[in-house]
Amino acid sequence: MKTPEEFLAENGLFGVRDFDRASLLAILLSEMENGLKGAPSSLMMIPTFVGVDGKVPSGAKAAVLDAGGTNFRSGIVTIPPSVEDRKNQPMPGAKSPVDNETFYSVLADEVKRVAPKATAKKIGFCFSYPAEATRDLDAKLVRWTKGIQADGVVGQYVGKELLKRVGGGEIAIVNDTVATLMAAKATEGEKTYSSYIGFILGTGTNCAYVERNIAIEKLSGLDPNGKMIINAESGSFDKAPRSRFDLLMDAKTATPGANPFEKMIAGAYLGPLGLEVLKVAAKEGFFSRGAAERIAGLASLETIDFDNFIAACKKKDRVNPLDEIFANQADAKMARRLGLPVFERAAVLTAVHLAAFVIKTGEGASSAAPVAISVDGSTYYKTRAIPFDETVRRELDDMLVKRRNVHYEITPQVDDAPMVGAGIAAML
Repeated sequence: MKTPEEFLAENGLFGVRDFDRASLLAILLSEMENGLKGAPSSLMMIPTFVGVDGKVPSGAKAAVLDAGGTNFRSGIVTIPPSVEDRKNQPMPGAKSPVDNETFYSVLADEVKRVAPKATAKKIGFCFSYPAEATRDLDAKLVRWTKGIQADGVVGQYVGKELLKRVGGGEIAIVNDTVATLMAAKATEGEKTYSSYIGFILGTGTNCAYVERNIAIEKLSGLDPNGKMIINAESGSFDKAPRSRFDLLMDAKTATPGANPFEKMIAGAYLGPLGLEVLKVAAKEGFFSRGAAERIAGLASLETIDFDNFIAACKKKDRVNPLDEIFANQADAKMARRLGLPVFERAAVLTAVHLAAFVIKTGEGASSAAPVAISVDGSTYYKTRAIPFDETVRRELDDMLVKRRNVHYEITPQVDDAPMVGAGIAAML
């Protein structure tokens, strides 16, 4: 009988030793360049019109709004990084449809509450729904996600409409990935970073970086000597080699074919992906009859349960279906051997992903001025199956430092990174 590793490889889920990092890195860099030029690419490479020049003044305070899910947050961001006068409430339109005035009144009330306490002139706004960024740091809403029901706002410049209702002022709107990038500046202190990357790996994934060569057609009219943050929307990258299991899982999602790279590494998908591995393995005879029948009948699998099972971590307050399905020790050992590569591959893909963006900055030639990587997201920091952060750093050390003499630093995690980053955008 074939080994689990042979079974996985035959179905396209290669072990980390067999993964061709160099080829994928070259393809990803090519996709980035094509996206910047407006040529066909799976990466959107969206210009944000946001820069990162300047030091964040210690003691500065900015009024900040944060909207990107079903919750709406507001507060005062201070440096050193913290959030004061915080308020959380449901996002208007999350529970029931709202008209424009109701929607903006919720936002305006919070601006009026926190703005008088700020020293920064601009309001920072982390707005993480699909939107077109403008040169004056506004955002034109393309569509709602997360079930928000405020149809009249679609197509509007959210910042402009909000400022009308608070009597004027200035605003800096960024999405959560750009804000996470900006949060690196809160940890900078007296350090010198040559460039910055923002990376989110939680339920979903995305990356933003600072592009130094913006004298290109897509960004025509801008200062060719300047720098700009580019929002790559990198979860849509479609050139990474997918396995049979990826395709089976993708076909069962609400968005088949969309965001293929995100579905290989992000928290919303690792559990469902692992379930496909285990179901196919059961058909191939890797488990006892009872375990095979039980896994075949499992309709869904959350990533937290898959992760905890592979890590052999049992939670007293949570029933894990895999613990019951693989109650037999031999079955459990085999299931972990089959499932572990799902997490190992995710870490390698994450490292290749980050390496491409570090290289694309064109910076990091000196260890005294590395490229700062600001990371936010539970999948990156809370995965138990493998030491995720340690694995990513080891891969980056090999791909960047050893092979290219390009230096990076994963900065200390910033609590409330999207809010802090939006505050810094307002300050700068």
